[in-house]
Amino acid sequence: MNGTLPPSQQRPQMPRKNNTPKKGLNPLWIWLALGGIFIYFWTSHNSVEPQKAEWQEVKEQMLPSNDVERLSIVTNQDRVNVYIRKDSLAKYKNRFSTLPKEGPHFYFISQSDFNVFQTVEAVNAGMPEERRVTIETEVHNNYFARILDWLLFPILLIALWFLLFRGMSRGMGGGGMGGIFTVGRSKAQLFDKDNKNKITFKDVAGLEEAKVEVMEIVDFLKNPRKYTDLGGKIPKGALLVGPPGTGKTLLAKAVAGEADVPFFSMSGSDFVEMFVGVGASRVRDLFRQAKEKAPCIVFIDEIDAVGRARSKNGGFTANDERENTLNQLLTEMDGFGSNSGVIILAATNRADVLDGALMRAGRFDRQIHVDLPELKERTEIFKVHLRGLKLIDGFDLDFLSKQTPGFSGADIANVCNEAALIAARKNKPTIDKQDFLDAIDRIVGGLERKSKIISATEKRTIAFHEAGHATVSWWLEHANPLLKVTIIPRGRALGAAWYLPEERQITTTEQLLDEMAATLGGRAAEELTFDKISTGAMNDLEKITKQAYAMVAYFGMSEKVGNISYYDSTGQHDYAFRHPYSEKTAELLDAEVKRLVDVSYKRAKEILITHREGFIQLAEQLLEREVIFAEDLEKIFGKRATHPNTITP
Repeated sequence: MNGTLPPSQQRPQMPRKNNTPKKGLNPLWIWLALGGIFIYFWTSHNSVEPQKAEWQEVKEQMLPSNDVERLSIVTNQDRVNVYIRKDSLAKYKNRFSTLPKEGPHFYFISQSDFNVFQTVEAVNAGMPEERRVTIETEVHNNYFARILDWLLFPILLIALWFLLFRGMSRGMGGGGMGGIFTVGRSKAQLFDKDNKNKITFKDVAGLEEAKVEVMEIVDFLKNPRKYTDLGGKIPKGALLVGPPGTGKTLLAKAVAGEADVPFFSMSGSDFVEMFVGVGASRVRDLFRQAKEKAPCIVFIDEIDAVGRARSKNGGFTANDERENTLNQLLTEMDGFGSNSGVIILAATNRADVLDGALMRAGRFDRQIHVDLPELKERTEIFKVHLRGLKLIDGFDLDFLSKQTPGFSGADIANVCNEAALIAARKNKPTIDKQDFLDAIDRIVGGLERKSKIISATEKRTIAFHEAGHATVSWWLEHANPLLKVTIIPRGRALGAAWYLPEERQITTTEQLLDEMAATLGGRAAEELTFDKISTGAMNDLEKITKQAYAMVAYFGMSEKVGNISYYDSTGQHDYAFRHPYSEKTAELLDAEVKRLVDVSYKRAKEILITHREGFIQLAEQLLEREVIFAEDLEKIFGKRATHPNTITP
């Protein structure tokens, strides 16, 4: 309701903060200090310094001419000051532009082995008494320098302490010198009802199933009595689980925007600091603020940074500070205190490493899986990110969705941005289909390197290698459909075959074996064509080796090993020093993996021998054009094989 509440219902206004900057050191004191230093030096030193002379000059010129009134030996400086008679001073002013009025007028340095008294007495002995020079001694004490020496180090220490702690207080969000004591306060960002950049479910494309689950949380916050009147309790928290870039953080912000409640956002790493006990203190402060703002939502992003499973070996891998923070978080989420109206949302892509106590009912009551978007969801996400782009008329949006299987929401946003940059680089008025294809290639394969120097022999090897991949995959029913083949270096790859993988939830043995054979098609093509192999198949061999081990050790797709899986979903074996099977079983696994790889390699060679003529034609076209598409393969081989191909592992 818009309008003004009566005075009895109005909330008391908090006194406004005085934004007037605090007064620092008055500049007048600085000028007074500088003036005092200047006056000191002016009064304690003559404005004109005496001229330096040599003893020989004093002995041979000044003393015989009866110009010297007296000599003064400064005992603590190895220096002798020379005072000239007033009636002789004019003679020296002609030679020197400036001389002190009162003296000393000259000085010379006396070495440690030079006895001034004896030398001057020897000179005086040969002169009349009225022309003899008086010798005296004096000591110059610079009290200001001594005081400065004593005070300089303490002043530097105080200044360093002031700057250090002032910087720490600013970095910790505190005011003045008291900021050092705010290190235990929460760093959570608060997005309240007055936030102008409010995000709602309209800004979140796709994620339909996840939206349905979190909409119930929104309903809890809007109408809590609807559930509490029936005796139900509002859930304590929900955990958003999914791969990176799928929109977990965006979904949490949309929940807060839809519920129109305060939203505290914080990262899991913000709890952990170098100071002991800071993490637990920040957890307490976060929940204290949340209770004051209830009903509200507390969102902890990347909670695995603080919620990892606690170590059972306290002396080997324990992290006491992180575990203390986790213990405090567990206590706050389901302790003796009441957190009514505070719902905890957390996001992670490593739910398998979280502590079991954190995942139990009563803390995170439900897990919401935010998976990679499917075809329809990718279309919706593209619509969101294409709003501000200038597209060519009649742009086919469905084509883009089909070209990006396995892309997350962040990847799609990156594709749209890269396409706009590519079009601008080519000075195009609008963005067309080719710009998006180039952007997808740029993101998946890396930047084109047409300037890379490749010899003719290497280029031919790469062409036949990639043609082998394309030929084998074309004739295998369950291999991924080919999109294009290129021998233009991109990223670290010297060539590539691009596929459109099927979006399936489960994979059969036949599909895995067909993919392995297609992957080995490049190595088989090199051996058949050149009767030798190269290092270009290293990535292919790494991929099929891991895939074969997964088939045997994880998926139970080997008759000799049987329906046994050594996969550990909890991640406990990651820190073990041995495998969860015996040495004999390890030998059996290795033998089965090698057998699967050999079978796949043999199938790839058989297909290339059977279709050798088309394979060579394809490689020659690739050498000539550098890029060929699925339409070119269809002209060479005909329609893609769809006949059943029974395979026995």
